[in-house]
Amino acid sequence: MRRRPPVLLASIVALMVGFLLGASSAQLTAGNHPPLRVALLSGPTGAPLAPAIPSAAPPDPVANLEAMARKATSDAASDGADITFTLLDRKTGRLISSGDQAPFPLASVAKLFIADDLLMGLSKSKRKLSTEDRRSLDVMLRSSDDFPADDFWIRDGGNAVIARVVARYGLASTTAPYDGNWWNTMSTTKDLVRYYDMLLDGTGGLPPEQAAVIMSNLAASTPKGIDGYPQRFGIPDGLFAESVAVKQGWMCCWNGPNWLHMSTGVIGADRRYVIAMGSMQPVDDATARNTMTETIKTMFPGGRI
Repeated sequence: MRRRPPVLLASIVALMVGFLLGASSAQLTAGNHPPLRVALLSGPTGAPLAPAIPSAAPPDPVANLEAMARKATSDAASDGADITFTLLDRKTGRLISSGDQAPFPLASVAKLFIADDLLMGLSKSKRKLSTEDRRSLDVMLRSSDDFPADDFWIRDGGNAVIARVVARYGLASTTAPYDGNWWNTMSTTKDLVRYYDMLLDGTGGLPPEQAAVIMSNLAASTPKGIDGYPQRFGIPDGLFAESVAVKQGWMCCWNGPNWLHMSTGVIGADRRYVIAMGSMQPVDDATARNTMTETIKTMFPGGRI
């Protein structure tokens, strides 16, 4: 059987109910409005929390890049340079491109495909690079040494190297060299951007540890090639405030007295952006390199994306 509450407790409850009912009636009579009820949320210390303010969407770093790219390529064209440019934002999937996307020779950028095919072959056969081959691969990618490229190209089947890479990465506009020389491998900036993106996410088939061999070498690109040619034109000097991993290319003379230059690579510590740019200009090599760098600086004032 339940016990009846003590008399004192029952009296206190009755008094409190009566007080609250009286106060409510007085408020209704005085203002003819129901009382305002305010609920305050409090944090751990008991202090009221400020109302939540929806955060604004982060700004798009490349929002104005299409217009800037058109201006940059137009400025270069006034100096006789034919510039082709493609950027991929790997976070959003946004692709921005300007200039003619007709295929052109890759020069030393083709060394990426040579390295990729070599490392893929080793991965399939579960073999490791010899000490000598690793040294040759490093100098080929970092300092654009032609002699290791010649050696790997011949050993691995020449044009078959390009055929295998094209098949794995789905490079629709990339073809093997017409004359069997690796530097005349033909491609576009869009295909190169696709290659880098698939290399980084593994969809091109190269295992991550092998892709890391390529990327670590590109991040250690030397200021000059093994032959003394300056390698910092375009992306490295144009995006001087960014972390970059690049493969550069150059040769004379394509379609007449044109200096051909390529600047390609991955930008940002998080590897968010991929850029490929090509230029042909009928001037001396120093002027052509400067055109590449100024084009990047026009697109990215301040040296940062």
